Amino acid sequence: MLKVTIDDQMLEVEPGSTVLQAARHLGIEIPTFCYLKRLPPLASCRMCLVEIEGLRRLQPSCATAVTDGMVVRTNTTLIDETRSSMLDMLLANHPLDCPICDKGGECELQDMVMAYGPRRSEFRDPKRVFHSRDIRLSPVIIMNVNRCIQCQRCVRMCEEVVGAVALGTVEKGMDTAVTGFEGSLASCDQCGNCVEVCPVGALMSFPYRYKARPWDLAETDTVCPHCGTGCQLTAGARKGEFMRVRSKQEHGVNRETLCVRGRFGLDFIESRDRIKRPMIRRDGALVPVSWNEAGEYLRRRMSAVENKAAGGLASARLPNEVLYQFQKLMRTVFRTNNIDCSSRWSVPFDTLGPLAAAFHSRAPLDDVIGNDCVLVVGGNVTEENPVTEYLLRDAARRRQTGLLMLSPRPSRLDADARVVVRVPPGGEAASLASMVAGLVAAAGPALPGDVLATIEATIRPMAQAADEGPARVAAALREGRSVAVLVSVDLLRSPGSRATLQQLNNLLQVLRLLGKGLAMQFLFDRANQMGAWDMGVLPGALPGLQAVTDEVARATLAAAWGTEIPSEPGVGLDAMLELCAEGRMGALYIAGTDPLIAYPDRDFVTRALGAADLLIVQDTFLTDTAGMADIVLPASGYGEESGTFTNNEGRIQKVRKFREPAFEARGNLSIFDFVAALRSRALQPSTQNEIFDEIARLVPAYRGLRQDALGADGTFTTAVPTSPTGEFVAPPPAPTATDALMLITGNGLFHNGYLTERSDILNTVANDPYVMMSAPDAARLGLSDGDQVVVRSAGGELTAQLKVDRQFPNGLVFVPENYRALRLNSLMRRGEYPCPVEVQGVHRTLEVERTSRVWRGV
Repeated sequence: MLKVTIDDQMLEVEPGSTVLQAARHLGIEIPTFCYLKRLPPLASCRMCLVEIEGLRRLQPSCATAVTDGMVVRTNTTLIDETRSSMLDMLLANHPLDCPICDKGGECELQDMVMAYGPRRSEFRDPKRVFHSRDIRLSPVIIMNVNRCIQCQRCVRMCEEVVGAVALGTVEKGMDTAVTGFEGSLASCDQCGNCVEVCPVGALMSFPYRYKARPWDLAETDTVCPHCGTGCQLTAGARKGEFMRVRSKQEHGVNRETLCVRGRFGLDFIESRDRIKRPMIRRDGALVPVSWNEAGEYLRRRMSAVENKAAGGLASARLPNEVLYQFQKLMRTVFRTNNIDCSSRWSVPFDTLGPLAAAFHSRAPLDDVIGNDCVLVVGGNVTEENPVTEYLLRDAARRRQTGLLMLSPRPSRLDADARVVVRVPPGGEAASLASMVAGLVAAAGPALPGDVLATIEATIRPMAQAADEGPARVAAALREGRSVAVLVSVDLLRSPGSRATLQQLNNLLQVLRLLGKGLAMQFLFDRANQMGAWDMGVLPGALPGLQAVTDEVARATLAAAWGTEIPSEPGVGLDAMLELCAEGRMGALYIAGTDPLIAYPDRDFVTRALGAADLLIVQDTFLTDTAGMADIVLPASGYGEESGTFTNNEGRIQKVRKFREPAFEARGNLSIFDFVAALRSRALQPSTQNEIFDEIARLVPAYRGLRQDALGADGTFTTAVPTSPTGEFVAPPPAPTATDALMLITGNGLFHNGYLTERSDILNTVANDPYVMMSAPDAARLGLSDGDQVVVRSAGGELTAQLKVDRQFPNGLVFVPENYRALRLNSLMRRGEYPCPVEVQGVHRTLEVERTSRVWRGV
């Protein structure tokens, strides 16, 4: 430890600490412009200058490391004069247009001038002017470069954190100007992090421009509803109307960063397709009715199907309390364990349970990715969990973490990875088995003899044909003392997901036997997928991931709920739809999700939903599935009810209400009470606070939590330790190569699920639907980037613009799943992933030909 004295206060700090960090630890305020904690120091603004004994000149505290015995002063006359002079120089060229600047009221330059600035300026020269008008860099970002104070926070944030390199500088000295390539941000993620970190009004949010002042806004700290990273954000509303989102430094896993969906995608709450009133089906059409009429209709219809099977599907974007109450409603009122929380895949719970319980790390992601090695399995982190990508990039660049990538799709993180292994979809299991075989081959004597014999007999023979990629990953894992495994839920799309999870289990067991420090987290692409699993919205699991067949767990919940719980495990969505199609499903209750657009077989799900005796849909928006319902119940949306989310880390966070429910919508919990009362039952407790307390009493990982103690950044739930499964399972054969193009899907950067397509802002940012393929495949088919193409399968076809990616693997075609108009799932068939397709260019229409002939004078 090093001793330093700052303004007569002594402190011991770690070697490598800067003077600025030490001063802030003592509560001593030193002003800065260019400094941000997560960026390397630049020391360009000179506002943080301090006096250090023994040095003749003032030193920038943000870039000066503490030495033992150092004596520092931060408030001398010379320092005050220097700060005042620096501000005078900035104001010499800064336009004094505060009354019309969007940053007015929260401008760091305003604050600094008030605190440290001169009372009059000595500069008399005309102000420098770059442009007479603001420049629209993108649909969401507008720039007034005349206001720039050259701190370069935006440029460094874009390059160092986001990795997009969309901003840069031109010229030198006082003529330095920040700009995008040729005055645009064509290569930008549109995340708006440059706007967030800009200390003045040089970079501004175009959707928010001239709409409000900070003091006009009622601001609410809450959690992003899009992916499972769990970013903290602040929603601002003016007179009840949503205005903007901003982020706060040092809060949440994201700190001051957000992705484009989090910063600009919350306006989906203002979507025009809100369900205004309850609706029931009469003469084949949905008609609006009162809540009383809806209740009478639903009472009659539920009585008619009382003796048939029932099932429930709930969205993983709903709060924990809503999900907990939904599974309680299904188990106690509808008397069924047929419950699921994903409309895209069903969880192989018999495999997932041991994995999640034994290895899931409920710890800060920033700590987890600080391990020696981080293995990312499946998916595209850049587009599914963008802020997680920021943290992984930081770990690889600044903390020297060995980043190892194993996935079918390329991502921007590949550039920072130590090893990148491309595998065909479904080939992850074989590659993981090869890693296990490689670890065992190099460290066999360190393993127990029976384990070594089992692995030799079951895994090694299946992993012989692997290429050198898995071997390089195994070598990196062997060298690291600690390993973190991040698992994309994209793996669950494949029919071979069970085998992949089994091989993950094999890998984690071997690493544990080799004495490695282990952590594992899922990279969920839905805001509360972890919470949905924890709350027991699964056919084979009760709250706390306790098996339905566990008599003790079932008896504990039954005693608390005052009723028996069915003892037979239920079935997931796929089997529930099968029951519907066979005419054996009485009531199917769907809350907040849209399987008709998301389930990978549109024809089948259409037939199944149409064959259900009673289809109940509880949602905020009029989805495709709601359009097929027998009764539609309008529910509160995001921001209209309070609750909690559990993010990928296992951190439980408050989701706060910042507006009233629109039209005649009711809270989700209130609707559950309404439905239960129609069956002469009561769900107790029924308020959000009381339900949270019950969760904290009955769910092991949440035991002892208090809602008033969650804090600004939430609180970590507790991983319940269990013994890892001791069985090593042989991998399946690797997928055989095929000449056919194979269609895969997933999230795009600008859209995540069906909510974001209801955002007007994101729809102005996002490109039209696209089809991505490799350059060699496009050349072989005679296609070029930007062509309109038809993607055709045995089930259907779609038309979209081609995007050629030189990093994309041959033989695959990617279409994002988030465009409703494409009806992508109509191309797919259940149990088949990836899907074989043909791709052809769209020929010019007859009208185009006719126009061309007229133009040529033919």
